[in-house]
Amino acid sequence: MRYAIVTGASKGLGKEVAKLLLSHGIHVIGISRSTTLDLNANAAANEVTYQGIAYDLGNVEKLEELMETIVTDLINDDVSGLYLVNNAAVIEPIDQGVNISPASLAYHFQVNAVAPMALTNLCLQYANKKGIPMVGLTVTSGAAEKPMFGWTAYCSSKASINMYIKTIAKEQDDANHKIIAFSPGIMDTEMQEKIRSSEKSAFQAVDTFKAYQENNQLQQTEEIARIGVRIMLQDDAENGKIYYARDYL
Repeated sequence: MRYAIVTGASKGLGKEVAKLLLSHGIHVIGISRSTTLDLNANAAANEVTYQGIAYDLGNVEKLEELMETIVTDLINDDVSGLYLVNNAAVIEPIDQGVNISPASLAYHFQVNAVAPMALTNLCLQYANKKGIPMVGLTVTSGAAEKPMFGWTAYCSSKASINMYIKTIAKEQDDANHKIIAFSPGIMDTEMQEKIRSSEKSAFQAVDTFKAYQENNQLQQTEEIARIGVRIMLQDDAENGKIYYARDYL
């Protein structure tokens, strides 16, 4: 039996990824601040299970406890493979760095960087203990490679993810695991709505992002999810690689 843990599974890209994994006969455990019952029907149709957990990934102190609950209560002993999709992220605070409070900065990094790293580490520990292969995909962003006025937190957190993926993959190079990053590009999501509502004094490129919507340049989450899942499930996925959805469109 194969299992997948998907963060941010209640909506957007995470929900579409969860649907596709269920369609491949993979049991899915979704972690989101809010849960959804929509995926239960998808699971039943594919004779697998979907189990949702309401959890704020900003609470990194309890991640070990959360993972212990998952592996003890939600994953069967006959698990043969484990997938982790670190999709959950926040865009806020959108503002010049000089205006960002330490508390806001800390929460942002806890959700966008610390939680994905910690969950990957914990899943690797579990996979090594069970002697099963693990595939971890963390959603990154083009912002990791390009500084944007008003995105000091977001650009920095995603850049740290890219380096983490390359480093943890090097450490696991002799193991039967694949740890990769996936840059989905600009999608039609709630995050984009928040970006478009920004003040120009906080985010200089706001008009550019408004134009993406006006000119129908936003990719649909269903298509991007198909690309991400295809990369995850392919046998020749390259450990430590950052994959870009644009290369498959």
